[in-house]
Amino acid sequence: MAAVLMLSTAVAKTVKTTFEVKGNCDMCQKRIEKAAKSVKGVTSARWSKQSGQLSLVYDNKQTSPEKVQQVLATAGHDTGAFKADKKVYDKLPACCKYRDNADKH
Repeated sequence: MAAVLMLSTAVAKTVKTTFEVKGNCDMCQKRIEKAAKSVKGVTSARWSKQSGQLSLVYDNKQTSPEKVQQVLATAGHDTGAFKADKKVYDKLPACCKYRDNADKH
């Protein structure tokens, strides 16, 4: 008698989301997008200087918005869920110091 083995496999799903990421200028935009895209499973990351929102497209089997936000915090940018370490933030260029109410570019 042959046994039938049924495996349930979860199907990966491409998900789109947006969330706030603090920053000021074009340098911030490059750093934010590069950090987000470095996360395995992220297929697109676009940050708007005007709105402060990151539009993210990712594979939900490989990553999550929380993982991306953690990476962004390690790059020096606060998100709604994670705050960048002060030592990391202090190393950002002067134009990127969003906590200091620096002039936006």
